[in-house]
Amino acid sequence: MAEHNEAVAYPVGLRLSGRRVVVLGGGQVAQRRLPALLAAGADVLLVSPSATPSVEAMADTGELRWERRRYRDGDLDGAWYALISTDDPEANRAASAEAEARRVWAVRSDDADAASAWTPATGRSEGVTVAVLTGRDPRRSAAVRDAIIEGLRDGSLTAPHFRTHTAGAGDGHGTATGPGHVALVGGGPGDPDLITVRGRRLLAQADVVIADRLGPRDLLDELPPHVEVIDAAKIPYGRFMAQEAINNALIEHARAGKSVVRLKGGDPFVFGRGMEEAQALAEHGIPCTVVPGISSTISVPGAAGIPVTHRGVAHEFTVVSGHVAPDDPRSLVDWEAVARLRGTLVLLMSVENIGAIAEVLVRHGRPAATPVAVVQEGTTAAQRRVDATLATVGERVAAEGIRPPAVIVIGDVVTIGTGTGR
Repeated sequence: MAEHNEAVAYPVGLRLSGRRVVVLGGGQVAQRRLPALLAAGADVLLVSPSATPSVEAMADTGELRWERRRYRDGDLDGAWYALISTDDPEANRAASAEAEARRVWAVRSDDADAASAWTPATGRSEGVTVAVLTGRDPRRSAAVRDAIIEGLRDGSLTAPHFRTHTAGAGDGHGTATGPGHVALVGGGPGDPDLITVRGRRLLAQADVVIADRLGPRDLLDELPPHVEVIDAAKIPYGRFMAQEAINNALIEHARAGKSVVRLKGGDPFVFGRGMEEAQALAEHGIPCTVVPGISSTISVPGAAGIPVTHRGVAHEFTVVSGHVAPDDPRSLVDWEAVARLRGTLVLLMSVENIGAIAEVLVRHGRPAATPVAVVQEGTTAAQRRVDATLATVGERVAAEGIRPPAVIVIGDVVTIGTGTGR
């Protein structure tokens, strides 16, 4: 045994579905290890006079068979794998000897050197199982595992999916197998650190990225050189064909078998036309994943020190698009009703029309002295904030040269803890 323990362990993945696994002891070790064994489909026999409540629940629900007694010789008959974790050292030694005699791979919780198998530090992410062994240093194994899993989850460790290639699909040279996949990813308000973990991971796995100018552009520099990056603003189209052209680009690349990420600013479904793109993809039978993003409606005010709600000040906040003026027949906003609201108003795409919006709000009841904050390029290094009131905001925006993207916050929350700055 000793010379075998000095050798490097041989890693292997056990396929235990339907195969007998014996677990001796129902304590904390079993509680940690049993879920993975059950997930692997093992036919688990637990032998122990007692068990933790969690282990007992597994037996009560029929996930495993439990014989409430101590180990006895012959328990490992027919087993493919054994976990020896009782609180009786003598029983552990006897079970280990039986495992050796029956050629059953066995793990021992009390003496790793006497075991014929070691349990690696294991983690899973997106269908990938990571198992790490560092000999007698389980803490280092766990640390290495955690680093790998975290890298896979946040996209800093790139591990693209390689699809099976067959001729006759894609470009006709065996480069794809048919419809690919599109992910509509909300990139957040601008700071590249504010994209979701899932969004960053999908971005790292992409073949094609179609990006809005308001998406987190710094992330594009991190993409591998083979990734095709398309600026959505530069796709050729007529004046009223922008969205149709983007839809067509998504469909074209997905049909070529590519993994496509549509990288948007904020959240895809908050004034992002994400549903239009999802519907277009569905009509062509192309799989689509929607990854929510951190919306600028909350994050940008927060980055500027403004809470959209605050106890005793605002019990509601309302998000409105101001991309068309209040008197435009295309406007779907009931500005009179909005003016009567007592909570916070958050306006997106409203820089051009803020003067007219402020005027109609005052006309329908909002006090002219209501505080207003305009936050340009929020969460980025170029962020700046201009404070005003409804009476002065139009002039202030013009005088300060505020340009999109900017989020406008209207309400008493603007002055909380910051001063008005007007």
